[in-house]
Amino acid sequence: MVEPLLDVRDLAVEFPGKAPVRAVNGVSLTLRPGQVLGVLGESGSGKSMLLRTILGIQPAKARVTGQVWMRGQDLLDMPETKRAKTRGSWLSMVFQNPMTALDPVFTVEDQIVQPLMRHTGRTRPQARARALELLKLVQISSPERRLKAYPFELSGGMRQRVAIAAALACDTSLLLADEPTTALDVTVQARILSLLRSLQAELGMSVIVVTHDVGVAAEIAEEVVVMYAGRVVEHGSVRDVLRDPQHPYTQGLLAANVRPGQHERPVAIPGSPPNPAHLPPGCVFEPRCAFARDECGQRVPDLVSVTGSHEARCVLVTGVSEGVGEDARH
Repeated sequence: MVEPLLDVRDLAVEFPGKAPVRAVNGVSLTLRPGQVLGVLGESGSGKSMLLRTILGIQPAKARVTGQVWMRGQDLLDMPETKRAKTRGSWLSMVFQNPMTALDPVFTVEDQIVQPLMRHTGRTRPQARARALELLKLVQISSPERRLKAYPFELSGGMRQRVAIAAALACDTSLLLADEPTTALDVTVQARILSLLRSLQAELGMSVIVVTHDVGVAAEIAEEVVVMYAGRVVEHGSVRDVLRDPQHPYTQGLLAANVRPGQHERPVAIPGSPPNPAHLPPGCVFEPRCAFARDECGQRVPDLVSVTGSHEARCVLVTGVSEGVGEDARH
C-alpha cells in the first residue's frame, strides 16, 4: 500500500465566544502522492478553513484539534518556526482571488525571487533564473517583461498564473488551491484548470482543489469530498459521487449545477445553510432535506460505506439516490 502524502485525522477548528463556532468539524481525509482531490461545498461549508488549517495560517484565535500528518510528522505539533519552513517546500497555496492574492506594491520578480532566496538559499541571479523558468512553466508569454510588471498591469488570468508560479517556486509536494477560478471568466477558468492538470502531471505533485462548482471538481479531481456545515457528508471517486450521489446535499448541488446543453432550469437547494453558532441537533442538513425523518434530527449520522471507497453521512444512504448526477461530467 502506498504511504499517504497527507493524512488528516479528526480535524476540528473552533472559534470561541458566547456561542462557539466550529468551522471544521471532525474532518478526516487522506491524499496519495500525485493524487488530485476536490473539496466541494457551498460558501460557509468550512472548505477554505480546512485548507488554511492544513497550511497553518488559520486565524490566531482559532482552536485546532486533531492531527495533520505529512512526511511522518504531525504538522499541528510542530513549533511555528519549523512549520513555517514547510510552507513552500512541503506544501503551498494558491489563494481564492487573483486580484488580491499578489501584493500590488511589488513587481512579479520581487514576489517570486524573494521567497526563493529566503527558502532555498539561492543568490538573486539564481533565483531570478528560476523565476523565469517558472513563468515559462505556467505558460506566461514574454516572461522577461512580465517579471518587471506590477500586478495591476496584468489580466486576472495572468495574475493567477503568477500566483501558481509563486506557489510552485520551492518544488512543493502538495498544492492547495482555494477556488482557483473564482473571479475569472469562463474561458480563462478553463485555461487555468487545464494548466493545473498539466502541471500536476508534469511535476507529479498532489493537489487539493476547493470549489463550489461541481464542474470544476468533475474536470480536475480524481476523488471528491463534499462538505456541509464543517462536516464531510460524502466522499468517493468523482465518478461514484457525481454519477450516483448518495447524500441529499450532494444531490442538491448537482441539481443546482448548470451543465452544457442543459434545457431545464437548475433547481436551487431550498433554505439556507445553518448558522454555524447554532447548528441543529442531529444531521445538520435535516432542516433543508426533502427526505428527512424524525431520526434525522436526533443524532449525527456516521459516514456509511456505499461501495468501495464511496461513503455518505446519511441514515437513508441506500434509499435517496435518484441519479441527478448521471450526466455531471458531460
